[in-house]
Amino acid sequence: MTFRRGVALFLIISIAVVVAILSFSADRHTMKILMNARKEGIVLALMMVGAIWFCDATRFRLFSRVAGERLPLRLAFVLTWINYFGCAITPMQGGGGPFQMYVLYRHGVSLGKGVAITLVRTLVTLFLLGLTLPVTLLVEPQILRGQGFIQGMFIWILVFVVGAWILITLSLVRPRLIKRWCGVLTFWLNRAGVVHRRSILRVVRRIHREIDEYNNNIRVFCTTGKWYFLGAILASCLYLFCIFSVLPCLIWSLGQPVHFVECVLVQAMFMFILYFVPTPGASGVAEGGAMVLYKLLVPWNLAGVVAIGWRFFTEYTGIVMGAFVAMRYIGWDLASRLMDQEKAEEKAEEKVGCPGGDDGKG
Repeated sequence: MTFRRGVALFLIISIAVVVAILSFSADRHTMKILMNARKEGIVLALMMVGAIWFCDATRFRLFSRVAGERLPLRLAFVLTWINYFGCAITPMQGGGGPFQMYVLYRHGVSLGKGVAITLVRTLVTLFLLGLTLPVTLLVEPQILRGQGFIQGMFIWILVFVVGAWILITLSLVRPRLIKRWCGVLTFWLNRAGVVHRRSILRVVRRIHREIDEYNNNIRVFCTTGKWYFLGAILASCLYLFCIFSVLPCLIWSLGQPVHFVECVLVQAMFMFILYFVPTPGASGVAEGGAMVLYKLLVPWNLAGVVAIGWRFFTEYTGIVMGAFVAMRYIGWDLASRLMDQEKAEEKAEEKVGCPGGDDGKG
């Protein structure tokens, strides 16, 4: 997906879904409730947004210290905002990493360290979100009763988390076994026509290289700078707590009863799902899914408004800041090249590995 297409799709899908949500859920009582909303709740939500950015910047600095780098707070905020923008315009929110790594590289951080910092930061967030599964069963088991959509989400996340942790453990303890499995999978993909025969060796070599780099980076984070790493985990917990607190602030501002634990658990499961939505920045699914879930917490005529408000404070504000930062630090053309960089590298490697290519000529 190109840079311009990602921006256009995010805007089109988000605007269309917001209009559809308001048309479908709001009624004449909704406007009356909005007019009488507590301004203190909106102010608290804005304060939570600032706290979200600060906690995210702080944990980025701490993860960088584990890798032996010192980042100023201003640069950490830039990395936080540019991540919002990169995630918003790419499927499965995967575009924030290349933008962050480019900014880090411009400030003297090696590419290998940049990969390690951004990867571990994401893994820690997913791990903390995954912990909400057993907590949900222990604290609020009734939230799953009679809710087919939430039950389906819960089962999907549970299977994913268990499978992911089995793979992570094996990748650290038995990396050769993972390499063997990946090789078998590559040959299966070749038989299915997904991977070309002349690309098998290139794909296998790249997988082995990525597994080795991942293994080395994880071991570095686990053996050096343990206190900084623990501090980064604490900052990640505070970061998620601030995100989860935005929704209760909005519900309270509308004069509705607040069930904080239920708000946290519902958001945690939903945020985990959003990491794997194929639309740019999870647009459309985030707004529509939030409306379906938040009807458990507020009346139906407020569910759409609350979903849009939640999305605005937790994502749209950061995306706007990230857009300004991206244009200043990267620029439109370079941002497009960064998004196409991985595809270009794969094509170059395939050309080198093909018979009759330019191998050895330059």
